[in-house]
Amino acid sequence: MLLCDRCFPRSVERRFRKAVYEKRMALPGEKIGVAVSGGKDSITLLHLMAELGRVKKFRVVALSVDEGIKGYREEALTCAREAASSLGVEHRVVSFRESFGATLDEMVRLAGEEGTGLDPCTYCGVMRRYLLNRMAREAGLVRVATGHNLDDEVQAILLNYLRGDLSRLLRLGPAYSSREGFVPRVKPLREIPEREVAAYALLKGLRVHLGQCPYARGIHAEVRDFLNRLESRHPNCKFGVLRTFERLKEGLGEDRKPEAELVGCEVCGEPTPGRVCRTCELLKGLGLR
Repeated sequence: MLLCDRCFPRSVERRFRKAVYEKRMALPGEKIGVAVSGGKDSITLLHLMAELGRVKKFRVVALSVDEGIKGYREEALTCAREAASSLGVEHRVVSFRESFGATLDEMVRLAGEEGTGLDPCTYCGVMRRYLLNRMAREAGLVRVATGHNLDDEVQAILLNYLRGDLSRLLRLGPAYSSREGFVPRVKPLREIPEREVAAYALLKGLRVHLGQCPYARGIHAEVRDFLNRLESRHPNCKFGVLRTFERLKEGLGEDRKPEAELVGCEVCGEPTPGRVCRTCELLKGLGLR
């Protein structure tokens, strides 16, 4: 559709509300977290959730993780703080350094010295999820909304296809039901393309961080570029990938293996299917545990 600069924002807001209502992502009286990095997706989501919260009477708390990426994370966190302040939203921030004793930059250096063979995204992704879950649980949140858009979701689907990771693939969706110790995640922007989220932020005059993470490379970037080329030549391919995945997932519903029972990590106490959680395993490999 071709929409003017007045109708387009309303279209994005309507699709956002539809996702929230249909999947019951936020209900009156609840306390909902929003993961805010400072980028266009998370800032847009924070504004949409805060505005809807005032109408539907649920409380929003912004959650940010400072990984410690020099020259990148500082400006992004400034955008996150300004957005939370302007909306009157509580903002909680936790850092890799205070939690793990080292920044991500330092972990990347240690990984090279130790020869772990793991890329920066492995450390960042695992540990960021670990901290967000811990923050959300300690704050008494019933759910955490993340700014994953259509592009993010389709990239994740394709990456897990390529890796043959069926367990992680089947966990993808607009809402992920939590097990004990894990706070459920929801994705209100899951069916909105990345460029539409960016256009919305621009039209609304939101201050967002547009820099690209210096560690964003490898297969993630290749999959992103491949999908963008495909979409430019064959519009709606991304929606096609998403819809096909949803049908496949529905058909596999009864054949899924039961998830492993969770226990407390022997090192940190966080829930894990094994004796030691993945975060503590990674930290031990770096000599930080």
